Amino acid sequence: MSVDTAIRDSMLATVPSLRAFAISLCGNVDRADDLVQETLLRALVNIQSFQPGTNMPAWLFTILRNLFRSEYRKRRREVEDAEGRYAETLKTYPAQTSHVEFMEFAAALAKLPDDQREALVLVGASGFSYEEVAAICGCAVGTIKSRVNRARTRLARLLAIESPSDFGPDRATRAVLSGDDAA
Repeated sequence: MSVDTAIRDSMLATVPSLRAFAISLCGNVDRADDLVQETLLRALVNIQSFQPGTNMPAWLFTILRNLFRSEYRKRRREVEDAEGRYAETLKTYPAQTSHVEFMEFAAALAKLPDDQREALVLVGASGFSYEEVAAICGCAVGTIKSRVNRARTRLARLLAIESPSDFGPDRATRAVLSGDDAA
């Protein structure tokens, strides 16, 4: 099977964004890599259904999303570590504040409903327009806008963000950086 060079290059250029989206969906880098690989394989097998001139990244994101949903439905009934004993052995305590903040963000993001998290990641992190995300998710643009707005509002509430000054360094670090003596 021969794949047009332009199509191949477009697929390869989308891999980092696909990987980031897959990680946001499943929260596990290894599973995300497998999901991206399976997405690319399915895309290659079904390349004849891709319409040249249309949005390759949106097509690939749709395949990835559908694969994830199918896998999720299959795994929903599995219970790997019901009491969390094995998970407790995997705990590592972060050494840096930014790592802690990232983990808090990831935990808050995981608390969002699937449809809101998906819309927020596609619009906010992957850079798709509302129209492109609506096409990927198979719903109206207004629905995506609503999901993103609700996701942002809930995420801000979960992270106790009240103003833009809540981002970045804490008060003491800001004082050190600005040269103020009062921290």
